Amino acid sequence: MTTKKDIRKHFLELRLNLDDDTAITLNERLLANSRQLDYSGIRQAHIFLPISEKKEADTWPLIKWLRDTWPNMQWVLSKADMKTGEMTHYRWKTNTILVKNRFGIPEPDHGEEVLPTDIDLVFVPLLAFDLQGHRVGYGKGMYDRFLQQCRPDVRTIGLSLFEPVAKIEDADTWDVPLQTVVTPDQIYQFK
Repeated sequence: MTTKKDIRKHFLELRLNLDDDTAITLNERLLANSRQLDYSGIRQAHIFLPISEKKEADTWPLIKWLRDTWPNMQWVLSKADMKTGEMTHYRWKTNTILVKNRFGIPEPDHGEEVLPTDIDLVFVPLLAFDLQGHRVGYGKGMYDRFLQQCRPDVRTIGLSLFEPVAKIEDADTWDVPLQTVVTPDQIYQFK
C-alpha cells in the first residue's frame, strides 16, 4: 500500500468504518493538538468544511475555538468547479449562505472574492499523508493547484485522523508538500 490509489482506498475505508464514539474521540484529540499551534500574525485563514458523510476531520470545533481566541482573524471558504478543478475563494462572514454541493461539501453560495495571494494560512483536507509531508486527497488535484497560487510564505496545516504512512511512492512533482500535519496523537512539522 504505497501508491496514492491504494492509500486513498485504504484510508477512506478506514475512516468510513469509524464508529461514532471513536470518530468523536479522534476529533477531540485533533482539536486539542491543533490548539497547541501558534496562530499569531494570521489575518486570513482558509479552512475546509467537513463532508460529514465521508467522516472528514471535523473542523467546526476548531473554527469555533479560533474565532473565540483570535477574533480578528478573517475566514475564507472555497467553492469548487468540479469540471475545471479550480477553486474560487470567498470571505466567510456571518451572513454567508452555505450550500452543500453534489459531493456533500458545504460551500459559500456567493460573496466577496478573496485572492489566494491574500491568504496567510490554509487548513488542508486529506485522506492520508507521509513522513515527507505529501498528502493524498480525493485525487482531483484541486488543493495542489490552489496552494501553487498562494504566496510562497503561506502556512499549510493538514488535519488527519490517522498517523502517516512511511512514503507515498507516486508523489508527483506538482504535489505541494504540507508544512504541518496535526493528528490526534502528534504534530508533524516538515518545513
